[in-house]
Amino acid sequence: MGQQVYFMVQRKRVGTELSEEEFNAGMRKAQIIDLRESKYFDSGHILGARNLPYSQLKQRYSEIRPDLPVYLYDQGRTLSTRAAIQLHRKGYQKIFWLKRGFQEWNGKTKRK
Repeated sequence: MGQQVYFMVQRKRVGTELSEEEFNAGMRKAQIIDLRESKYFDSGHILGARNLPYSQLKQRYSEIRPDLPVYLYDQGRTLSTRAAIQLHRKGYQKIFWLKRGFQEWNGKTKRK
């Protein structure tokens, strides 16, 4: 319970949760980051997204531009929340994540 409250408070402080419609509307001007592991990314991902697994985030911050909005998603939203907190601590300001994650995504997708 305590961890849920912590993440709920942190989410509001570090970024913005977007509905699918809001996420879709702003994608063209953002960096879309799929935080899932590569095997899940390869089996299907949001069109235009690049794979940066959460497990590698700390080693790959330099691949994310701080001057552009960062749109995050994972299967649900747990990893997106954790990644948003980490990015905020690194100085990123424009952080957004998909409310229900890829599992509820109905927009365009691509498979490798």
